[in-house]
Amino acid sequence: MKADIEVTAKYPHPIERVWAALTSAEALAVWLMPNDFAAEVGHAFTFRTKPAPGFDGVVRCQVLELDPPARMVWSWAGGKIDTTVTFTLTATGAARTRLRMHQVGFHGLGAQLARKAMSGGWPRIIGERLAGYLDSNDQPAQEGDCHASQQP
Repeated sequence: MKADIEVTAKYPHPIERVWAALTSAEALAVWLMPNDFAAEVGHAFTFRTKPAPGFDGVVRCQVLELDPPARMVWSWAGGKIDTTVTFTLTATGAARTRLRMHQVGFHGLGAQLARKAMSGGWPRIIGERLAGYLDSNDQPAQEGDCHASQQP
């Protein structure tokens, strides 16, 4: 059984723009969840969403690593999971960026059930919501410019 979640997306935007969308509390609130994030190593923060059975709706996180504009690592705990999320950005051209989101640490049956539920959400969040946020103040992207894929 796969024990992690990996999603990769390509955006027609410079790496600095994608990094800004990942490291701004205001941006994260638009495309991910309301939060009290700060891009500082050691900063503890929360995301808040709708509660579900076994989950109070609060994701407790901490910034573990920050290497602008290439890599950011968070702890991610809520409900039955205590995981790590890593965002890795790679410039693939003057105004093109590849983003890889990798979440690891799903241990135990409850965490595997949470992973199964979350593995359907991350491709939509990274491939649609973040892409829409990035496109919102730019010229419309050409069809097919953003591709998100979940790794097998």
